Amino acid sequence: MLYFISKFLRSRTVALLVFLGVLCTAVAADSSPASLDRGFQLLYNLDFDRAQYLFAAYQQQHPDDPMGPVAEAAGLLFSELNRLGVLGTRFFDRDYSFGPKPALKLDPTVHYHFSLAVQRAEALARPHLATDPNDRNALLAIALVSGLRADYAALFEHRYRVALHYTRDATNYARQLLAICGDCYDAYIATGISRYLIGSMSAPMRWILRMGGFSGDKQQGMAELRLVSERGHYLAPYARILLAIAESREKNFTGARQLLSQLRDEFPGNPLFKQELDRLDTGAH
Repeated sequence: MLYFISKFLRSRTVALLVFLGVLCTAVAADSSPASLDRGFQLLYNLDFDRAQYLFAAYQQQHPDDPMGPVAEAAGLLFSELNRLGVLGTRFFDRDYSFGPKPALKLDPTVHYHFSLAVQRAEALARPHLATDPNDRNALLAIALVSGLRADYAALFEHRYRVALHYTRDATNYARQLLAICGDCYDAYIATGISRYLIGSMSAPMRWILRMGGFSGDKQQGMAELRLVSERGHYLAPYARILLAIAESREKNFTGARQLLSQLRDEFPGNPLFKQELDRLDTGAH
């Protein structure tokens, strides 16, 4: 079974999850200048330095909030993927596959600060969960810590079984959050991604993954992503990115084009959306 799961984690579909998991962050509302939501808007625009400035300021203002170091770690990992050229590859291709060998090399300084940030986030979240297992902010933070660790294990270490373990943890924490907060629409990102990706696998692969505790339904997954795109707050743009990829892979190029046009207009500092639009317009599917 581990062999097939390893093959699954090397597949082109999971490559999309690994890439986009870096962006999968919802934050508590904060009207201060150093709000995390503004920082993530800057990440969507690939403005990493200003985003990290806001994340650092937020942590100074809210030293007990685990979402501060979560945001820092996400920004560090995303900026490294951009520096290494990973974000410029053709994620919208149905036949595109990851698998760079050897593994991507994270800058040692970035690696050090990334590791400290995820450790600090977990150290802040765990006591909250020990006191209150239904602490919404702590559940969100620990889910995102698991997702970031999955990204790092898969992309930079090629430890696919470890990545699968962390991915399952992230999904379970998201489901726990949704059980106590049905209108926390941003959390549907995690379940929607999981259901769509596994639902896109072959029947034998879905059966194997189901034995490992994973279930998938492509249409339900897309429906949950649409819910986030329409009713989510901080992750609505991220949900539109995921839907654009899904629509492109399902050959619904009209739907993908509409989503990408919206993203291009909302985040003019990010050239990736325009590049994908140009590719769709020239028929380079």
